[in-house]
Amino acid sequence: QIQLVESGGGLVQPGGSLRLSCATSGFILEGYAIGWFRQAPGKEREGVSCDSHLDGITNYADSVKGRFTISRDNAKNTMYLQMDSLRPEDTAVYYCKAAAVPGWSVRSSDYWGQGTQVTVSS
Repeated sequence: QIQLVESGGGLVQPGGSLRLSCATSGFILEGYAIGWFRQAPGKEREGVSCDSHLDGITNYADSVKGRFTISRDNAKNTMYLQMDSLRPEDTAVYYCKAAAVPGWSVRSSDYWGQGTQVTVSS
């Protein structure tokens, strides 16, 4: 059974940090590209960061460059999103994704987590 379980969300003050984790099971993460997306209230889901399993290239949305870092631990079948210097506009539900095809595109064959809420507020 394919499962992606996120954790690490919560309430944090502006300028603070959070580390999101996404534990996967039912497939071998090493053979998949990974990504993090987010959806704020009233907005469409947007890509935050993605990492290719083919060439190790990572990409970030302009709004998070220099503040967020995507990583993976294939031995633990887990992916991470380190978020630093958080801003109120980062408030959203964050979703992890595993996909056979690298990049920002969303396909019906992708695997998704259930989402974790991140709220940045003083």
